[in-house]
Amino acid sequence: MTVQSELAVAGGPVAEVPAEQFGRMSHAEVIQALSGLMLGIFVTILASTIVSNALPRIIADLGGTQSVYTWVVTTELLSMTATLPLWGKMADLYSKKLLIQLSLSLFVVGSLIAGFAPNVTVLLVSRIAQGVGAGGMGALAMIVMAAMIPMREMGRYSGVFGAVFGAGTIAGPLIGGVLVDTSWLGWRWCFFIGIPFSLAAIALLQRTLHLPVVRRPVRVDWLGALLIMAGVCTVLIWSSLAGHHFAWGSWQTGAFVCGGGLLLALAVWTESRATEPIIPLRIFRNRTVTLAVVASTLVGVAMFGGTVFLSQYFQVSLGKSPTVAGLMSLPMIFGVLVSSTVAGQLVTRFGRWKAYLVVGSVVMTGGFLLLSTIDANTGVVLLAAYMVVLGVGVGMLMQNLVLAAQNDVPAAELGAATSTITFFRSMGGAIGVSALGAVLTNRVTSLYVDHFGAAATGGGGAKVPDLRALPAPVLAVIRDVYGTATSDLFLVAAPIAFLAVLSVVFIREKPLSTLTGDERRAREASGPEANGPEANDPTVER
Repeated sequence: MTVQSELAVAGGPVAEVPAEQFGRMSHAEVIQALSGLMLGIFVTILASTIVSNALPRIIADLGGTQSVYTWVVTTELLSMTATLPLWGKMADLYSKKLLIQLSLSLFVVGSLIAGFAPNVTVLLVSRIAQGVGAGGMGALAMIVMAAMIPMREMGRYSGVFGAVFGAGTIAGPLIGGVLVDTSWLGWRWCFFIGIPFSLAAIALLQRTLHLPVVRRPVRVDWLGALLIMAGVCTVLIWSSLAGHHFAWGSWQTGAFVCGGGLLLALAVWTESRATEPIIPLRIFRNRTVTLAVVASTLVGVAMFGGTVFLSQYFQVSLGKSPTVAGLMSLPMIFGVLVSSTVAGQLVTRFGRWKAYLVVGSVVMTGGFLLLSTIDANTGVVLLAAYMVVLGVGVGMLMQNLVLAAQNDVPAAELGAATSTITFFRSMGGAIGVSALGAVLTNRVTSLYVDHFGAAATGGGGAKVPDLRALPAPVLAVIRDVYGTATSDLFLVAAPIAFLAVLSVVFIREKPLSTLTGDERRAREASGPEANGPEANDPTVER
């Protein structure tokens, strides 16, 4: 087997060398190679956290409803989720560096459209482009890391990943709050500010990231990709509309569910016969991958669905400014950062990872239960403690689920396995935001009717209130409404999180590989005689 540098793919001279001679990168070389990748991750996280903190003001200024608030989040998640498998498959076939640069370029286009959006319709369109770009970064970041770094050492670099994640998540709400509160800037700069960072990441990736690319015939199952995206979008659109625009038990629900199910069934049939399937169905014969997929889906439902509305709770129910709301998100981010970094270091040192999955899922469930007790009068210190608990659980769980799956599949399918885990987590997140957002919308609408009468909703759902224009008596009621509705949301998320506990308990722990993804690929390509009779059999349960 031969490899060529990514610079050759980009148009430079082709210099092929045996993959077995492609030397192991030093720690310094890995950090340099990951610099552009980490900047790209920082950009997508920064943009996401800035927007989440600014959304109450954005929706109020553009005249949107609570349903639109949910759709602004869901649209990005939907487009990101639908394209994740395709990004992962292309990473197994094409230049990973060029794919990352393409994803960042799409993110720039979406950010420009969003920054100039005159209404919620254009804003929703821009979120599609942003979601496709973010999906590329989400799938490719862990794939690139697995290609360069042995699974046994991944925790060491996951600490760096966690630090970047924490920095972007911490900086986003703070910067977003300042931009929203600064009259001569405003919320539109929440979208513009990420553009120079994205362009810098594209340039830095061109200079520092040089991965081997395997030469082999390329045939992407485009029909399978189209059916997967169509089926997923149908299901997610249904979960967004059901319970608000039509009843859960209505004929519209039947049409959406049957249509989505038929498209996904056709996708499975197509994938089972494709030479290069987008999601190789044989990886689901692997017990670890299957259980990690189930757990990731449940984590996505609970985490995204439960936490995406926290910023709204801070601003509407607690009456905090966008800047203060950004500061209030720090405890959860601190929990994620510390637990992911510490757990990663311990995994690298001792080579054991299952305990962190079990403990993390239990702690995450406890965090949701604690947050289900909040209301409009919850103290800041107590709320911060609850958020730290949730953050610690999420930090121990998310990356280690990906690690477990990557460690248990052939190197040639690292991209597909990684994107599959990320895909189902994002799909769970999109369903969680849609379904739990519908729960929040219905609860808010119901409480509005109880306090103000049916006329207050205007027949289309309660509008996200502009707190600056409300008299004090009405403001007090509104804060109580959103506090009660948000606590109900976390109460629904808790049992969903507990199902993740049951999933990870049955994952079988396997020793972490000491080879990089490229070294594993080269060894597997040399044939079963070099690796044992089961080395290249992805159907073997490990």
